[in-house]
Amino acid sequence: MPTFLGRLAALAALGLLPAALAQSGDACAKIAGKDFVLPADALACLKSFPFNETIRANVLDVVTGLFKLYTFEPYYLNSPHPYEDSTVSISDKFAELNRTSYDTDYDFHKALFDFSNSLHDAHTIWLSACHTQYQTILPTPIVAFEQDGEESIFVAPDSVELISQLGANYTSQLEALNFDWKRLAGAKVVEIEGAPAWDYVEDFAHKRGSGFLDLNIRISTAFSSYTIYQNEYYQKVGGVAGLRFPERDALTLQVVVKNATEAETVKVPYVSAYLGKPFTNKDDFWDNNCKADNTTNGVDLKEEKPDGLFRLKQQMPRRFLKSEVIDESIKKTILPLPSQFRPSLAPLNGSEGVVKSYVLPDNKTGVLFVGSFYPDDPWAFFPDVASSVKLIKEAGAQQLLVDVTNNGGGYVTLGAFLQLYLMGSKSLRSFPNPGFQTAIRVGPLAQKIVESAIALNITSELSYYAPDNWLFPNNTKFPFTHNYLSNVTKKEINGQEYLESERFLDGFYELLGVDIPEEAQFDPTNIAIVGNGQCASTCAHFTTVMYERHNTTLAVYGGKPGLPMEYKGVAGAQVLEWPDIDTELRTVNLKPGTEWAIADLLVAGQAAVNWRTAYSFVDENAPIAYHPEYPQTRIPYTAETYNNPQKLWISAAEKLFG
Repeated sequence: MPTFLGRLAALAALGLLPAALAQSGDACAKIAGKDFVLPADALACLKSFPFNETIRANVLDVVTGLFKLYTFEPYYLNSPHPYEDSTVSISDKFAELNRTSYDTDYDFHKALFDFSNSLHDAHTIWLSACHTQYQTILPTPIVAFEQDGEESIFVAPDSVELISQLGANYTSQLEALNFDWKRLAGAKVVEIEGAPAWDYVEDFAHKRGSGFLDLNIRISTAFSSYTIYQNEYYQKVGGVAGLRFPERDALTLQVVVKNATEAETVKVPYVSAYLGKPFTNKDDFWDNNCKADNTTNGVDLKEEKPDGLFRLKQQMPRRFLKSEVIDESIKKTILPLPSQFRPSLAPLNGSEGVVKSYVLPDNKTGVLFVGSFYPDDPWAFFPDVASSVKLIKEAGAQQLLVDVTNNGGGYVTLGAFLQLYLMGSKSLRSFPNPGFQTAIRVGPLAQKIVESAIALNITSELSYYAPDNWLFPNNTKFPFTHNYLSNVTKKEINGQEYLESERFLDGFYELLGVDIPEEAQFDPTNIAIVGNGQCASTCAHFTTVMYERHNTTLAVYGGKPGLPMEYKGVAGAQVLEWPDIDTELRTVNLKPGTEWAIADLLVAGQAAVNWRTAYSFVDENAPIAYHPEYPQTRIPYTAETYNNPQKLWISAAEKLFG
């Protein structure tokens, strides 16, 4: 049965309420113009839009259309060990979403998000822009580190410095509630919501943790951690303290505050931060934040030249192939890393972007902190790496520590380049490519895209599916006319027939921009990679190649002690978002008005799927996403290293290199 607010909103939308009464029932008008509000008020605004069948039909048309290209759908029918908690029938879930009665538009979009989130594949997601405009932030982000020989959970000791950066408009909400949040900094967390703290975090990872098939990596996402964002050092508040939706008003903690001996129970309030465009009432909110805009759907990239061939429209840049975690809803849950945690070492030249490079005080260990493979300028990545490695070696360093903490991936080419540059071209040996064998799930839509691209002479300038993007396994390029989806391999996965393209390789060399050395820059035994497991997409490609082809030492920090944790996750070969797929359809003349067309999205949102599989070198029949691999070493955080990159690097170098 519709809620009172839902019925009131529906009557107001139909003009059946007097204007004054309609305005007084406008939950969005109540919070208009405020940067921070109570979660209950934010939720009331988001739930004031009644369920709309047209929107449901439209969104499901787009999302189910995307899933026709999804690489891993059959795997979910019975997800292999150790990923059993992601098991689901995707087709049955879509049918359920299509027949369920919802009170509000929010309820439908939240249900669709929850389903996509349960896949634990951050490449494959639905995020409604309308309903993720209020991030909900706890003033007590949590961390885990070792103290007195035991790994425990704490309120982040730097929480006052971190959260204060949200400003007086945030902290005044806490003051209005008479809540002294600052005294909790550094407190040991004994219980959360009545459960032992570690049990709560593990349950959170099962039910709400996102992005990674590996359970312990999802546990790691619950905690606050350092990262690179906008080319600078930042700190994520973590999944427990930073919620995408305003569905919690408070979190009950049992804590032992610093200098105390007895535990006490506190109810810590959340505060919701507004991210969207200004509004004055419900109608404004919808118009400014919920409707599709000129970036929601794709565009036709081609224009015909006098020779009858198609070329890239002048204003469009060449596109790198991309593999990154899809989540733009982080703006207020990631804040500048407090100054006491930023490295005091002088950065080397080439550290202006996503790569930060240093030489440690031992003068024998160089550090490359590769915060992302998705820089503002991908072309600058190549000389930045080359410059950093050159300067590290000139400083006399004989060993290299590569930190990939919270690297969400990015351009496939950059990850392949980093591995190739560090290890040298001779390391490729009989497999002359720095990437993986890859393949595409074959279905009628994918086949039609490739057929149409070939018929129209569409090239890699315009299309991700165009044959000349790819190489044969012998590292020679596909001809423009090679239909690589016609030579189909039939498999059976969980009782379903699965059609897959021939194996092929990514093409890299023409994009690199710097010369590749023949020899390794460092002895392979003197290279080690560290991170918190949240090494996704292109980062997973990089670390997996380093591990499988070069036996590089890998170490992880964090997670729950006693549970295995992989060094990487979200290891599909490439992600395409809805505007990418829609652009493909338009550019190869499959939209609008054809049987292959998928509707234009009517509302703003992020929809994406993984559309290629990368295969392991260790088991060529196993996608690397489903081939669990574990680091040689797990190192607990300490109170000194939990969010302090420099101290962590010094500690790691001592443990890993001796």
